[in-house]
Amino acid sequence: MAHHKSALKRVRQTIKRTAQNRSLRSDLRTVIKKFRLILDGGNIEQVQEAYPGVQKNIDKAVTKGILHKRTGSRYKSRLALSMAKTASS
Repeated sequence: MAHHKSALKRVRQTIKRTAQNRSLRSDLRTVIKKFRLILDGGNIEQVQEAYPGVQKNIDKAVTKGILHKRTGSRYKSRLALSMAKTASS
């Protein structure tokens, strides 16, 4: 356990930031999961409406440092590719 005031403050900040990061990561995973469920449903109109929201969440996670920049790009690319496959079939 920390004994100095500065160390105690760092502990408090770490707990707060960890909770925020966990929340954002959880929200991101939920949004991606819901989008994949919509994709499996095959309704292209719903898919096209949902994609910008998913893209926004991924970009937000990258900005906040939850995801690496390239990981976010990879997620968006793969989701867009699967969306295109759904549209063509």
